[in-house]
Amino acid sequence: MHLYRAPRWLPGGHLQTIWPALFSRPAPGTPPAYRRERWDTPDGDFVDVDFVDAADPAAPLLVLFHGLEGSSRSPYALAFAHRAALLGWAYAVPHFRGCSGELNLAPRAYHSGDFEEIGWVLARLRARRRNPLLAVGVSLGGNALLRWAEEAGDSAAATARAVAAVCAPVDLAAGGHAIGRGFNRQVYTRMFLRTMKSKALLKWRQHPGLFDRERLLGARTLYEFDNLFTAPLHGFRDTDDYWSRASAKPHLRRIRIPALLLNARNDPFVPARSLPAAQEVGRSVTLWQPVHGGHVGFARGRFPGHGQTLPEAVTDWFALR
Repeated sequence: MHLYRAPRWLPGGHLQTIWPALFSRPAPGTPPAYRRERWDTPDGDFVDVDFVDAADPAAPLLVLFHGLEGSSRSPYALAFAHRAALLGWAYAVPHFRGCSGELNLAPRAYHSGDFEEIGWVLARLRARRRNPLLAVGVSLGGNALLRWAEEAGDSAAATARAVAAVCAPVDLAAGGHAIGRGFNRQVYTRMFLRTMKSKALLKWRQHPGLFDRERLLGARTLYEFDNLFTAPLHGFRDTDDYWSRASAKPHLRRIRIPALLLNARNDPFVPARSLPAAQEVGRSVTLWQPVHGGHVGFARGRFPGHGQTLPEAVTDWFALR
């Protein structure tokens, strides 16, 4: 994957991002038949976890933490489900709060540095089975997963064998400002804010006065939205404080379990200049930074292509750990 090149018919980071998300062929066979469990959280809320069980009770468990406004039905989650099934692995997709199709109860949502939630979920999964546990996080979920590995340090090995972060914005300020400019602002920011504002308004009805409703309706960038909603609801002073404290990049030397960071250098959301260099990470961290791929794209094959390169590359790396 570190030598990945995009098909000739799919040039540029934007097309390599948009085409796989909207038009890639679904994985062959029937969609996964998820089995959902609802877990009560310590703060009186709930988290929904979708499972695909393996025939072999001793099979590894692949856990996927989805990206911003994602779910177990996101194209990349379905692709990883298909790959896990081919390998005979069990598969689980924990949903961040409010992303499972039902509004969560607490006066909070989720954020890019939600490592405590990641740790709680992984610990509960580990307590139920002693099989190898492998965790992959996509975009926002990748940064949060890395933050967990950083905070856990040496103790992470008791929970997970290895982790992988796919297209994670490990420098949240760089990514946040990039998505707020030019084409990114007109396309991606508008797409994200459409669903994020809708959920925030439902949260306001659930907890009246939780934030300034009128100012949030006027937010035009993720920076503004995070300043009014994400940061104050999750204990941060403002957007700058949130992006600084939640970013994984400054702490990558603290990771003590095998960790893969996969980032395309033409990712529209994650500027190449913000990616970590080899001297900024510890010995446990592997960096793959192909020139092509876009944001969670990595399509291959003849037109119209598909997105199977990504789960194959990640699970092949896991299998060597």
